[in-house]
This record gives sequence, C-alpha cells and structure tokens, in this order.
Amino acid sequence: MDQRIKSNLKKKIFIKTFGCQMNEYDSNRILDITKKINYFPTKKISEADCYIINTCHIREKATEKVFHDVGRVKKEYRNKKKPILIIAGCVAQAEGDLILKKDRYVDAVIGPQSYQTINKVIKDIENKKNQQDITNFKAIEKFDQLKLINNNDSKISTFLTIQEGCDKFCKFCVVPYTRGPEHSRNFNEILNEADNLINNGSKEITLLGQNVNAYSDGKKRLSDIIYALEKKRDLLRIRYTTSHPKDMTKDLFEAHKDCTKLMPLLHLPVQSGSDKILKSMNRKHNIKEYLEIIDTLKEKNPKIKFASDFIIAYPGEKGDDFDKTCNLMETVKFINSYSFVFSPRPGTPAGELKMISPELAKKRLIVFQKIAEKIKLDYKKNLLHKIVKVLFENKMNKEKDKYFGRDEYQNPVIVFSKKNIVALEKDVIIKRVSRHTVYGEIIKNEEYIAA
Repeated sequence: MDQRIKSNLKKKIFIKTFGCQMNEYDSNRILDITKKINYFPTKKISEADCYIINTCHIREKATEKVFHDVGRVKKEYRNKKKPILIIAGCVAQAEGDLILKKDRYVDAVIGPQSYQTINKVIKDIENKKNQQDITNFKAIEKFDQLKLINNNDSKISTFLTIQEGCDKFCKFCVVPYTRGPEHSRNFNEILNEADNLINNGSKEITLLGQNVNAYSDGKKRLSDIIYALEKKRDLLRIRYTTSHPKDMTKDLFEAHKDCTKLMPLLHLPVQSGSDKILKSMNRKHNIKEYLEIIDTLKEKNPKIKFASDFIIAYPGEKGDDFDKTCNLMETVKFINSYSFVFSPRPGTPAGELKMISPELAKKRLIVFQKIAEKIKLDYKKNLLHKIVKVLFENKMNKEKDKYFGRDEYQNPVIVFSKKNIVALEKDVIIKRVSRHTVYGEIIKNEEYIAA
C-alpha cells in the first residue's frame, strides 16, 4: 500500500481512565488532540491501535494496578498486532522510570502536564523510536497548548479545567509532585472554552482544579468566572471542585448568595475532625475555621449542603481524634462523603510515619462509614414527596421511556416520560428512594408515567 495513503487511514484509540474528574477531563482532551493525527476514539479494546492507561496515584498500590492492566493488554493482544501502549497521568509522572524499566511492552510514559505532546509521542513510536519518557513539565506550556484545541464534547454535563497543581503540600498528598505548583488558565480562554461547550450542548459546567478556589489570573478569581457563566443564557448549572478551606474567600461566599445557577452543593475536603491531626497533615486550617466557613455559606445560601473527604487512621490518630472526626460528620451532616484508610504515598512526608495497625484502621473505617451512610440515607428518605429540580442527561438505553438526570445536589434521579426530556430541567416529585438512586414523577403539565 502506498505509504501516503496508509498514513491517512483512520486509526483507533482507547483510553482507560482512573481517578478524579481532572483525569476524565484530561482523557477527553487527549481524544480531541489525537484526532489531528487521524486517531479516533473506540469503546472496543480489541480494535485499538493505541491503548492509553490514564492513571491516578492517590490510592495505594497504584503502580501495581498499572502493571496489572498492562498484563491485561498483553493478554488481549496476544494473537494480534501489538497496540501502542502509553501510561499517562500521575503514576506515570511519579514512577515513570520504574514502569519503563520493568516492562518493555510499555512504549511511553506521559505525565499529566505533558499530554499536549501526545501526537509527537505517538508518531515517534510509529517510527520505531525508543521508549519515551515525557515527565518533565512546565504547567504553563500545557495551558498554552490547550487554547489551540477544539473541544467537541456534547455531553449535557461537562468539565472545564481552570486551575491545576497545588502549593499547600499536605503531608499525605502527591499532587504537588505529580501536577506541580498552582497554575491558573487565562480567564478569557476559559470563557471561550465554556462558550464552545455550551454551543455543543452543555447545560451544566463543573469548573475543575486541584485547588479550584485558588484560581487567580491577575485580578480575576473563581468568583469572576462564576459571575460570567451566570450570564450565559443557555447554561443552566454551575459547579466547582475541589476546594481548599483556606481559599474560601468573601467574594466566593457572595457568589453563593448571588448566583442562582451555582448549585447549592459544595465539596469541601476536611480530612479529619481533630485539630491535632490536621496540624500533623499540614492542612493549614482548624475545625473552628472550617465550621465558620460552613456557617457563613449557610447564611449566604440556606439551601446549601456539603460533601467532604476523610482520611481515617492517619498516623498518630488516637481514639479521641477519631471520635472528633465522627462528631464532625454528625455535626455538619455531610450528604456525601469519601472516606479511606490512610495509605502512604512514596515521596510524601507522611509516607515515612508510623502506620496504625491495619486491623484498627479497618475497624475505624467501618464505624465511620456506618455513621456517614446513615446520614446519607436519612437525607435521601427526607426527599420523599419533595419537589426537586432535575437536569436530565440521557435516555437509558435498555429502558423504554426511562430518563436519567441529577438534582441540584447531584442525586441520581430516574423518571419515566413519553416526551424526550434530555437537556431539559424539570420539577420532579420524589416517589421512591434507594441507597444510590431516587425515583420520581415529572410534575406540572408534563406527561409522565409513575416510576
């Protein structure tokens, strides 16, 4: 076959994504970038010419999981042509050398701040160059490239990265080492991308950052982006995540009061209810300050509710420290929480500390999660017969006239409707609740069938 013709053939790319919303956003970006070299997304692993594993380094044994997945790729392609295999994301950044040395099947590692180079890397591999290690980065280079990319994602709810990196240096966290220092995108570029998302069907935009409320572009802050998005006629909802308590500023409090499109659910990680443990973590806030933030936001917007992250059995955590964490959960009544036993991350200060016994750690996690689940379930039960506003994201494939959406607090809601309600926001009365989902009926003058 003529080489020129061959080079123009469409190829398939598959990405397996782990971790946070930032990784999901990055994966979508990679898919968008690689279209420029004739690689197009596929959901079928078996037909991929390029296979990317976009990794997360937050949880324990992340590197082991990478090698496990590499093994699965080897098995899948045992009797087929080997795909280009790239390990991307935070594990690649932190342990890229180890990955390349341990397994020659891996063609390249690319850190989360370097994926704008993905096309060159793929072309180099196609030209049979050696393994590629792309983990040296400057965040600004990535953001300079992002403005050149057209994001054609037409999902109802989409993510928009406005800030990356972290300067807080919590002792348990790898983000400063894998994502680098805090760096914010240009304000106007963010709004241009938001316009592009809205023009392609987005009704809800979630602003993303490792410390999203640390956003700063000259005099522009996160609140300025929110106020600007509030004016977008076809945009219905605004969210932001993940926040740090130290960066909850007065202007952001006011945005929660003024902006009706800003959803009344804030994910505000606290990690522990003990001041002693927070100090040991280098969290730079105490519980009194955290609760003052909660109270201020409730004053500004009485509808607001909260979600949070908790690390259980952090080194040095005594019984009374753990009790304080449980008390905080019951005081604030977080409607959603993410709790994990502490796992040491290589290269972090906490990784050198003496661990609490696994048995005790597991017991504490079970106790805490029971409290959290009861609070969540009680909250869900209180939704019965209440009217909630739901933005519908899609029609469920296998269910006739069954639609999926989320309310203002991110609760998954399912209704039956004879009309197509995708991309519409509707008032729904809740008829039934389960642990993970609520079921309802559309009210007012809409056609509906009881769920």
